[in-house]
Amino acid sequence: MQRGDILNKQLDILMDLKRILSENRRRVKSSSNNSSVSGGVFSRSWSSSPRSSDFSESGLESELAGGETPKSEQSETEEVIAALEKNGVSFVNSNTRTKMKKGGSGGNNNNNKPKMALRVDIPATTPTRTITAVTSMLWEDLINNPKKGESGGGGGDHINRKKIQCAEKMIRSAFVELYRGLGLLKTYSSLNMVAFTKILKKFDKVANQQASPSYLREVKKSHFISSDKAVRLMDEVECIFTKHFANNDRKKTMKFLRPQQQKESHMVTFFVGLFTGCFVSLFSVVFALLSLHLFMYGCNLFMWKATRINHNFIFEFQPSNSLKYRDSFLICTTFMTSVVGAMVIHLLLRAAGFSPSQVDAIPGVLILIFIALLICPFDILYRPTRYYFLRIMRNIACSPLYKVLLVDIFMADQLTSQIPLLRHMESTTCYFIAGTFKTHRYETCNSGKLYRDLVYLISFLPYYWRAMQCLRRYIEESDVNQLANMGKYVSAMVAAGARLTYAKKENHLWFAIVLVTSAFATIYQLYWDFVKDWGLLNPKSKNKWLRDDLILKNKSIYYMSIGLNVVLRVAWVETVMGFRFRMVESRMLDFFLASLEVIRRGHWNFYRLENEHVSNVGKCKAVKPVTVPFRDADSD
Repeated sequence: MQRGDILNKQLDILMDLKRILSENRRRVKSSSNNSSVSGGVFSRSWSSSPRSSDFSESGLESELAGGETPKSEQSETEEVIAALEKNGVSFVNSNTRTKMKKGGSGGNNNNNKPKMALRVDIPATTPTRTITAVTSMLWEDLINNPKKGESGGGGGDHINRKKIQCAEKMIRSAFVELYRGLGLLKTYSSLNMVAFTKILKKFDKVANQQASPSYLREVKKSHFISSDKAVRLMDEVECIFTKHFANNDRKKTMKFLRPQQQKESHMVTFFVGLFTGCFVSLFSVVFALLSLHLFMYGCNLFMWKATRINHNFIFEFQPSNSLKYRDSFLICTTFMTSVVGAMVIHLLLRAAGFSPSQVDAIPGVLILIFIALLICPFDILYRPTRYYFLRIMRNIACSPLYKVLLVDIFMADQLTSQIPLLRHMESTTCYFIAGTFKTHRYETCNSGKLYRDLVYLISFLPYYWRAMQCLRRYIEESDVNQLANMGKYVSAMVAAGARLTYAKKENHLWFAIVLVTSAFATIYQLYWDFVKDWGLLNPKSKNKWLRDDLILKNKSIYYMSIGLNVVLRVAWVETVMGFRFRMVESRMLDFFLASLEVIRRGHWNFYRLENEHVSNVGKCKAVKPVTVPFRDADSD
């Protein structure tokens, strides 16, 4: 209820401003001689009645600066301003605000209510907002301190409109989260009532009594059952949202407030079976890292659903368009079948007598097709998921400029297990760009200095991005654990660099460096896996060396998973000791070890999200805290 009161006050301010400023926009455009004053700061106390219209801030400031207007418009504006002043809302420039701080009379309204100087506060959670915020502050400085002979221009109007548009989106998002919170509260009440009913029925059955009716009468009298405040508040939010954010369209309102679950299609099941058959029949021949990762993610989705781990809530996915495990299997098998089909076409064309330079372009064409499908703007082939994936990759690549969400952390961790794939992509890109597919000189992309330097960069990038995410979270939350987590990825970068250098300089010194750095990084990672990410190895737990809350009933599975994770974590030993098998080519062995890392990551994913589900180690919240745009400027 407190959150609702705050949002109503925020909405009142926004709607009052929009009504006044929409009337002044026409006048500002027709009367270019009117000068505008600073638009970033205003003072008010809470108003009470929301009003809706368009917005333009400099128009109101021109009115306050004394611009000439027609009498009808001026009287109407004065009436609205008088109504605002009656509720404690007024607008002042920086000079007036200074006087107010010094104790001038401008700080009180007609009802002797103190007014507070407020500003539109758009959090700089993205690089765009950061740049906009800096630009806005510079512009306000120019307007608040104009040079002699200069007049206010129209640029500030554009910047302020953008800020208010962002403010309106923030308020809308806050109402959506308020509605979700009320829905969760209502569901919580209903679930508790169901729980009481089942417990009492069980009691009657065990005790051979009929005590549940009398107990249930008392339960139904309790406030958490009898109160209808949550329902009434939900109705109020629906009305407010319909009026101010959906143009009186209730269907549009419900799309925002109650997104529908995506209906499962039998066609998906059919194609999953079809392509799975093709995939399994050729799995022993072709082993693709990306396809394997998608397959492991599908297994994760299946297990999370089977164990009732609410991954959609934890990752903040939209239930209406989030991937199901069948969708993940479909994408995986379709991708793999396409690759195998391209290989068959390649062999057929070579047998038909086509030149190698012609048929060797087929893999490049296939990659371009996959990239085109990924960025395809049409609403086909899981467009919400594709674009959400691209946004996550953008957030990771621009770390730490974006606010870090749990899904960003999760995806960045997946990238740390796909470093071999990234290096293969580097080789493929070099192969096609350098034109070596015409000459078949494969050593061109292995001996160049730039290529060798890029190997280091690609091996470091996933760890660097993840470390920057930890740094951003430490800056925002002041949690020392984030610095410790950052140290884990730094140690992994050092170990990876040492192994790459040892591959070029095989001597005793680098061998010792690799052993020390890799052992330290592995122990660091294992500790963080078991203690921090999985929440296990708790000596005080009621489940020996596990944790108190477990989802899987068979405890032995957790002990086996700990051992499996240790074995897969130390697979790097092979790259140092140089084990080779005569029957297996060196590249195939490396590919097999990379596949084991992908399997380890899929195995890690389940327990990481299980721990998040039962312990909330990532500090997820049922309702996201949405920052409101209007705040007290005098508190800065």
